[in-house]
Amino acid sequence: MPTHSAPPPMRESLIDVAGRRIFVAETGQGAPVLLLHGGGPGASGVSNYARNIAALAKEYRVIVPDLPGYGRSAKGMDGTDPFGHLADGIRGLMDELGLDTAHLVGNSYGGACALRLALDTPDRVDRMVLMGPGGIGTTRALPTPGLNSLLAYYSGEGPSRLKLEKFIRDHLVFNAADVPDSVIDARYEASIDPEVIAAPPLRRPSGPNALRTLWKMDFTRDRRLSRLPVPTLVLWGAADKVNRPEGGRMLAERMPDCDLYMAANTGHWVQFERAELFNRMCADFLGGRR
Repeated sequence: MPTHSAPPPMRESLIDVAGRRIFVAETGQGAPVLLLHGGGPGASGVSNYARNIAALAKEYRVIVPDLPGYGRSAKGMDGTDPFGHLADGIRGLMDELGLDTAHLVGNSYGGACALRLALDTPDRVDRMVLMGPGGIGTTRALPTPGLNSLLAYYSGEGPSRLKLEKFIRDHLVFNAADVPDSVIDARYEASIDPEVIAAPPLRRPSGPNALRTLWKMDFTRDRRLSRLPVPTLVLWGAADKVNRPEGGRMLAERMPDCDLYMAANTGHWVQFERAELFNRMCADFLGGRR
């Protein structure tokens, strides 16, 4: 059974970005690395990267925000362009922190945020590591069972611990026993914050502009992808049930400087399920030890 270092003591702050607060925790010294978490119910930055922060902080200044709409950050999202909304928020955070450039590490929703930020302003991103990012071929096939489960969390009878446990154990990871009950408990409590229930940060596009929103959320239809100069490492679980593993090959074929690693017997949460592998590959790639 692998051992995992606990996250080191972290400096915490609430930073005003264009009139909306973003919660940030940070530790370590060196080149700045922003860790951008996924969009599942109850997600937050430090919890999403609990098995990675200590290892990366040995070499980097690790900055872990709660994405807009999540954790201790301001709630509410622009549903007409969610990836752009996230990217604008994180770029604004970089401005407030005085960061001209940074490395971006993004899982799922956070990977979509990182990729959109890089496409809009490639000069702000040094290197990227993406783990099962959202928005890859999303308009070319029906949603996966895992994505349907995620998007249905706040609909129907509403959120419940059983609903969240089923999503995490059945869809998020390859080995259900790898997720402690304490992780599910903490995420469930975060997911039923009244502000979050009133404005879920990740929902299925609807209304007259739904198709336009979906097209904005499919990066494989963005011509800028084939010209993106940012060196990128894509890590994808071969057993991912949320975002299809074929997305990794789509990125590797379209991006001019993209390495792809498929992790066997791994689901959607590569940085959690394969922490030692992830920490080593991420640190080496960001440091140019390719």
